[in-house]
Amino acid sequence: MDYLHRSMTDSPVRPFANRREAGIELASRLAKYRGRDDAVVVALPRGGVPVAYEIAEALDAPLDVFVVRKLGMPGHPEFAIGAIASGGVRVLTEDVIRWYRIPDSVIDAIARQELAELERREREYRRGRPPIDLRDRVVILVDDGLATGSTMRAAVEAVRAHKPARVVVAVPVGAPATCEEFADITDEIVCARTPEPFSAVGLWYRDFSQTTDEEVRALLEEHAQHARARRA
Repeated sequence: MDYLHRSMTDSPVRPFANRREAGIELASRLAKYRGRDDAVVVALPRGGVPVAYEIAEALDAPLDVFVVRKLGMPGHPEFAIGAIASGGVRVLTEDVIRWYRIPDSVIDAIARQELAELERREREYRRGRPPIDLRDRVVILVDDGLATGSTMRAAVEAVRAHKPARVVVAVPVGAPATCEEFADITDEIVCARTPEPFSAVGLWYRDFSQTTDEEVRALLEEHAQHARARRA
């Protein structure tokens, strides 16, 4: 497996201005994929889409979304105990679940709630457009950062089911240990920055405001328009 990351000790410690700036920096680490007919950039919405948009523009690659929903701890939904993704994939943090003795019935109920939102987002973002065929493609999976990595793990597992030629996970910033772990489950991991201590993804952005559904739709359509213009 290829593993690429750059420690914050190698460059000035400063947060990204926003997700778009982070995408521009990350795109420079992925330049070897520019112009390849088999490369496709796949964003985890919503926060991964502005990052992925800049990458897809720089690489002249198709852009798509892959919806993944975090499964939150009962009573503490901000704490992930797993995630679900398109295609019925479920990834659970088994040691946490065992430690807190969370029953299967509770996990199933949380998953049902998140599945409804997952399906809503797919309808909202795609607007009837079919997903890009990932078979035999180089799939560059993009999010705005990696903390525990549970959401991205679900995405990697789900994407593998589509039989791609290669899965590349690319993020602007990630926890060092998490980025190391992804070297074992992907063909390539690109973490542009791996600050220590890491704490949280949002600390490494000056503007980490929530990406809206409207922004996701607009960026997908804008990239599609640019792609059509380049082909004309």
